[in-house]
Amino acid sequence: MKRFNMIDEEFICENCNKNVKKLKYSARDHCPFCLYSKHVDILPGDRKSNCKGLLIPIGIEKFKSSYKIVYKCEKCNEIHKNIVASDDDINIIIDLSVIKWFMILQENHKYMVLSIKIL
Repeated sequence: MKRFNMIDEEFICENCNKNVKKLKYSARDHCPFCLYSKHVDILPGDRKSNCKGLLIPIGIEKFKSSYKIVYKCEKCNEIHKNIVASDDDINIIIDLSVIKWFMILQENHKYMVLSIKIL
C-alpha cells in the first residue's frame, strides 16, 4: 500500500518559470499553468528520487470522479500520474485528451493498414 506524505509548498516551475502557490487542500505536485512536474518522489511526498528530471504531461485518464495527468520523465522515461488540481489550466487538459484520442486513432489506423496489407 502506498503511503502519502503531505507536502504542499510553493515553487518556481522549471518549465515555464512561473511562481506556483500552495494548493491548500492537498499536496501541490505540478504546475497549474503548464502542468509540468518534477521527478522528486518514489512514493508520494517522500522526496527520495535521485532522478530530478522534468515530468512532461503526455496524457490524461479518468480516475474515480476526477482525472489524472499522465507524465513521462524526460530523464529516465518513467511514467507517473498525478491527480488534476482544481486550478489547473483546463485548456491544456483538453489538449492532452485530444492528443490521447489522436494517438488511439493513429494506433488503430496502423492496425487497419496492417490488416489491409495482409489481405
